[in-house]
Amino acid sequence: MTQRLNYQTASPDAFKAMIHTEQTVRKSGLEESLLELVKIRASQLNGCAWCLDMHTKDARAEGETEQRLYLIPVWREAPCYSERERAALAWTEAVTQLRDGEVPDAVYTEVRRHFDEKAVTDLTLAIIAINGWNRFNIAFRTTVGNYVSPKAKA
Repeated sequence: MTQRLNYQTASPDAFKAMIHTEQTVRKSGLEESLLELVKIRASQLNGCAWCLDMHTKDARAEGETEQRLYLIPVWREAPCYSERERAALAWTEAVTQLRDGEVPDAVYTEVRRHFDEKAVTDLTLAIIAINGWNRFNIAFRTTVGNYVSPKAKA
């Protein structure tokens, strides 16, 4: 596939708005490893190759195991995720997919067992942000495979 346009240069203000949202998420206090799992899962659901390439590389650079990365699509059956991570992954799926125009009460109840009001709001913002990045990269066919994680050790 050929990249349609570079949204970063086409609209620097739009790109800055996305970066500002991303910076807000990073300052939220949520664990970086949790945020990477959320970004990977939403990107899988949306079919965003560019974001999957980026976030799996970043997660590996931060010490995430291959097993946990491979098992994200089947996290419900995999014993290697904490209850907090499971709640975040369920919330990610519900907010990303919005089946029948709602997020089920049971998913909300479970995420609230593990996240206070601020944290669940920040987690939701992280999900909104990655869904936005997914849509930019899918719509404009951002070239995949060239991302090098700044977190990777040389």
